[in-house]
Amino acid sequence: MYAQMIKTAGTGVKSPEEMTDQERAFQARIDADEKIEPKDWMPDDYRATLIRQIGQHAHSEIVGQLPEGNWITRAPTLERKAILLAKVQDEAGHGLYLYCAAETLGISRDELTEDLLSGKMKYSSIFNYPTLNWADMGAVGWLVDGAAIMNQVPLQRTSFGPYSRAMVRICKEESFHQRQGYDIMMKMCQGTEEQKQMAQDAMNRTWFPALMMFGPSDKDSVHSTQSMAWKIKINTNDELRQKFVDQTVPQAEYLGLTIPDENVKLNKKTGHYDYSEPDWSEFFEVIKGNGPCNTERLNARNKAWDDGKWVRDGLLAHARKKAARKASAKTAAE
Repeated sequence: MYAQMIKTAGTGVKSPEEMTDQERAFQARIDADEKIEPKDWMPDDYRATLIRQIGQHAHSEIVGQLPEGNWITRAPTLERKAILLAKVQDEAGHGLYLYCAAETLGISRDELTEDLLSGKMKYSSIFNYPTLNWADMGAVGWLVDGAAIMNQVPLQRTSFGPYSRAMVRICKEESFHQRQGYDIMMKMCQGTEEQKQMAQDAMNRTWFPALMMFGPSDKDSVHSTQSMAWKIKINTNDELRQKFVDQTVPQAEYLGLTIPDENVKLNKKTGHYDYSEPDWSEFFEVIKGNGPCNTERLNARNKAWDDGKWVRDGLLAHARKKAARKASAKTAAE
């Protein structure tokens, strides 16, 4: 979901006959569920796909702070402020873990940041939608983080070791995020009629963008086959989307909220809920940069980067002085 529009050099899975000896040995390790570590040999396309996926995942965590950060001071109680602040801090930490994992593949954090700020590298489409009222904090926690967990739990089994290990802690914290969001929605649905209507409005605006988080339909996801063969990706987009719908519909019914899709109903033959496809033309427009908040989000990240230059410069200067003192002390001792 966090690499919704990945482009890779390859378009299909090689047969064993088409592989080199190194590639066959590599695929055998993948098939045996061995973790690939940074210093291990890996195909160039495998490395490139990981850099894009982990980089876009990291960017999503960082940009994902923006829709929530402006609600910290406006949360209705001190407890809610503290919870939301903790959540936003978690997202920053998740970005840090993921940037560190990407750096083991030979790309610097500065390069990844430059690609984000220039618009070359994307982040999850969901963060280009506005959060208009407090109920949106509930919808984001319940639906957006719920969709994230649906994708991230399988990624604990992804084939690249640093990514897999980073996901263990991230998933634990994301489960807290999902629960606090559902708790907000529960409180609002148990409140006044106006509060329940706010919750329904947030649900109406978030439902389809949340479904889009898993990426385009499998028939339009041309690189999924190779990513799944390498176990970079564990489930298909449609598998995860269906699992999310099956989990979320009963939760909405418990809250007394209506899914904004008249086609949602339990299919007794399949045991799954039927649902309508999102408007994929909207999805592709958001990915292209034409969503409600694309410009606002990138402007905010660019401003933060520019405003923080004096801090980075100071830290670098301190590091250089420290290194110089250490070198002088070593020379004097010799």
